[in-house]
Amino acid sequence: MFLIDHENNNRGLIDTNEALQLAESLELDLVVVSQGKEAPIAKILNYGKLQYQKKKRQSQSARPTVKEVRFGLNVGVADYNLRIEQAGEWLSKGDSVKFAIRLRGREHQYRDKAGELLDRIANDLSQVGKIQSLDKRALVVQVIPA
Repeated sequence: MFLIDHENNNRGLIDTNEALQLAESLELDLVVVSQGKEAPIAKILNYGKLQYQKKKRQSQSARPTVKEVRFGLNVGVADYNLRIEQAGEWLSKGDSVKFAIRLRGREHQYRDKAGELLDRIANDLSQVGKIQSLDKRALVVQVIPA
């Protein structure tokens, strides 16, 4: 088997028993990294640490990347400011934020007011993020981290 030691040096083709003895003398584990065509590739490392890092990478990739915030047309100033601050935090963490304005019943006659609210959102978040899409027809704006 081809051996890579704990310092990432290539030791070349080594007998399996010899590789096991070397790993035991360093109090580390011998892990087969890849099944090569000619011979397997093994590495001397701490297996527990490898498992921990693998699990950590999986949990990071599993977290959601798009947060959604919905507003009504007559959103209050305090609610608006709270959501903008929250969106700023999300953007600084690397998540993208999608704002949607929901119109109900007779509010549909004030679509122009909803468009102004979208522009205001885009303007307020221009320091921490950049606008990916601004759709005034669907009343949606998507902001990604800058």
